[in-house]
Amino acid sequence: MSTTAPRPDLAAFVAGLPKAELHVHHVGSASPAIVAELAARHEGSSPVPADPERLADYFTFTDFAHFVEVYLSVVDLIRTPEDVHALTLGVGRDMAAQRIRYAELTLSPYTSIIRGIDAADFTGAVEDARRTIEAEGGPVLRWVVDIPGESGLDAAEVTLDYALHRAPETLVAFGLGGPEIGVPRPQFQPHFDAARAAGLHSVPHSGESTGPETVWDAVRLLGAERVGHGITSAQDPALLAHLAEHGIALEICPTSNVRTRSVPSLEEHPLPVIAAAGVPFSIASDDPPMFGTDLGHEYLVAADLLGLDETGVADLARDAVRQSFLDDAGKASLLAEIDAYAGSGEA
Repeated sequence: MSTTAPRPDLAAFVAGLPKAELHVHHVGSASPAIVAELAARHEGSSPVPADPERLADYFTFTDFAHFVEVYLSVVDLIRTPEDVHALTLGVGRDMAAQRIRYAELTLSPYTSIIRGIDAADFTGAVEDARRTIEAEGGPVLRWVVDIPGESGLDAAEVTLDYALHRAPETLVAFGLGGPEIGVPRPQFQPHFDAARAAGLHSVPHSGESTGPETVWDAVRLLGAERVGHGITSAQDPALLAHLAEHGIALEICPTSNVRTRSVPSLEEHPLPVIAAAGVPFSIASDDPPMFGTDLGHEYLVAADLLGLDETGVADLARDAVRQSFLDDAGKASLLAEIDAYAGSGEA
């Protein structure tokens, strides 16, 4: 990636472009203002600063394990249904400001349930906030529930029970997050089998901080339709060919990969290798405030890595819509919105 600033005209185009985001975490999307508000509510019982200006230093990670440690400290601030509602409402409104028109937002209900929030109250909080956001003209939100892998099979059982019996009808997919090292993917195969049998899509994280073998596990054992990150697939030509042949998309979050030290620098990011192999992918922000980014910035990073102009960037937006689990009518409407914007010369 070059070190030059993005072209102002392209930045303006991206800012107004209607977008979809497929890999973004509920707690990880909390803005500094939201995190500080939650920290103030629980002041004295959390290491998270209640001063938004101090959060940038707090969100400086030494490696992926440190990122998980910090992430979980923010998770620990979500202790009541009111906290869940405030978080969700803030995240949705921040997305609206970025012209995100559709998002699949990953929830980790296990981390709230074990903190004493009733599953029904959790569902009620996120759904009430979703309805408010959509009524305000913000993004259409659909949910992904993921197993926090660091919490093991107990978390998998609770997450599956939630997905099958306690989740809203707006749930579309079942995932697996958290650290990859020391968390083998095969142990979760029964949970993914059950979720898929119930009609949920499979979207596990794999191949970010571990090698391509975990992506193979996600595809062969967990039935992945999309893979969260999957960037180490670039090390295995046979895997790239398999992903391309079967249309299994990767959810690429460039800044996140650098900030967690999974990739040494943006210049060394494997996105160009993945794109050249014909593997479908979408661009996403993962945990944007924690990584000092947003979806628009990630589009500009991808444009620099891939040498894209406005036409290419609009295609990124279209690809995300096509790879989403939005219904056909919703896809057609959002694609038409992107086409109208891209064809208008507006920026």
